[in-house]
Amino acid sequence: MTTTPAPPTWTAETWPVAAAMLAFGSTDSRGGPIQDADPEEWARQLRLVRRMGFTEVDPTDTWVRVGDLEDARLEDFRAVLADAGLTIPAVSTSRRSVMDPERGEEYLAYSHRLLDRAAALDVPLVSFGFFQAFTPAQAEALWFWLEPGWQDDESPEVRALAASRIRELAEHAASNGQQITLEMYEDTYVGTCDSAVAFLAEVDHPACGLNPDIGNFIRLHRPIEPVPQMLEKVLPHANYWHVKNYLRDEDPATGTVTTFPVPMDMGLINYRTAIARALELGFRGAFLCEHYGSDSLGVIAKNQAYVREVLATLLD
Repeated sequence: MTTTPAPPTWTAETWPVAAAMLAFGSTDSRGGPIQDADPEEWARQLRLVRRMGFTEVDPTDTWVRVGDLEDARLEDFRAVLADAGLTIPAVSTSRRSVMDPERGEEYLAYSHRLLDRAAALDVPLVSFGFFQAFTPAQAEALWFWLEPGWQDDESPEVRALAASRIRELAEHAASNGQQITLEMYEDTYVGTCDSAVAFLAEVDHPACGLNPDIGNFIRLHRPIEPVPQMLEKVLPHANYWHVKNYLRDEDPATGTVTTFPVPMDMGLINYRTAIARALELGFRGAFLCEHYGSDSLGVIAKNQAYVREVLATLLD
């Protein structure tokens, strides 16, 4: 397979491969909210990320809500990042859907603030999603994806409003010189590969792409499309990529499905061929390494090294 080389300034060593901050949760060492913590608390966690081998980080807003930092705190955040030797290729949002039935307008306003705060930090992309807060059953489950969660309203008028709000964010991003991306997630407007591509067409804005996180799909205990078929549909539209993997076993006699998280090189998705195909189709976005369970920070560090090894074989 022939691949198109990355931009000259991006090698396997310099391609942005970020750490997710999910492993740190939302509290500081004293049990208080990390959002309001002393900058040294941010620094302590970010220095650990750097020691694990990362040069990029995505401060997912389950950790620190960059969009809600006042000017002085934003400057503290910038200084901490610089001191740790980390840059931000993208910021991801989590469970703050602009279509939340009670808080949608609030989250839309927050999304606009986040775009501007990200721009102030020279962050070129923000990832949005339609997935919403955990149900009580999801919050209690060993793996939250095993319990039913939010399902988006597919009525034409509500879907059109969703597309309009995302288009509004894309227009704002474009005015800042940024892009946005939509994280694919079950039972939302981007809850299958076909619906994601269709919704992107409804948004119809060049500053909006897809985050082809099909790991969110293969972990589900329900039928799925073949992985290569899924990737072929969504990779042409990808501009940021949350990468993680799961083992998946299906018993055709009973219909029983079993899944659990594993490092990227061990799961159902063959990321070596997936990344090769993405580059062939023109993908030039950053990667974000995620993992749930076990030593998630240790696993994402291994995943980062794996992504760079794969890139080295493709860009040689």
